[in-house]
Amino acid sequence: MPDTPTAQRPGRRVLGIDPGSRVLGLAVIEFSGGRARCLGLTSHSLIHHDDFAARMGGVFDCVSDWIETHRPDECAIEQIFVHGGPGSSLKLAQARGAALAAIVRQGLSVAEYMPATIKQAVVGSGRADKEQVAHMVQRLTGLAERPSADGADAAAVALCHCYRSHAFAGVEGVAQKGQKNPAREILREASQRRYRRRSDSRGWRDSDAATLMARAAAKSGGRK
Repeated sequence: MPDTPTAQRPGRRVLGIDPGSRVLGLAVIEFSGGRARCLGLTSHSLIHHDDFAARMGGVFDCVSDWIETHRPDECAIEQIFVHGGPGSSLKLAQARGAALAAIVRQGLSVAEYMPATIKQAVVGSGRADKEQVAHMVQRLTGLAERPSADGADAAAVALCHCYRSHAFAGVEGVAQKGQKNPAREILREASQRRYRRRSDSRGWRDSDAATLMARAAAKSGGRK
């Protein structure tokens, strides 16, 4: 079935990428009116390649194929979270580089998010495990079955980007032309770091930038 031309799409289309040197997670999310729909999701195994260099070529080819097939408007990729030995982090960095090269070659923009930011935006907790992420991805996109782990992570990256961009766009529209919008500048700063806030008897809990932006947009939208 031919892809829908970009001009005729109901909303934005984002390719989410969970990079890996053995398994590559990919997902395409279409976001419109605050609702998300999954157009494709996979955990692509790279272990059939003969060596590491060939696997990196597989990452490049697979990301390129998905971009050509699904024609996303933009991409989002998970940043490196250092864990394990330096060798593992180096391999992950090289896989990210192969994916980024494929994106740039297609002329698309790319956003990068830390794992905790992604989990906070999709699950509500920066410490959520893979099962919780997969469960929320299934619920938020209306998938009939529980998605595979790496594919779910990729979908979560795309969802995080959609939610944050949507919330920030709401705040951007609050200020009238020629007027300053202090809230917009505060939220722009908030998008670069983590915040904590007091929550009655439960003590401190995380509040990410996307949550702050959504609340600011909602409050501003309710003013006459």
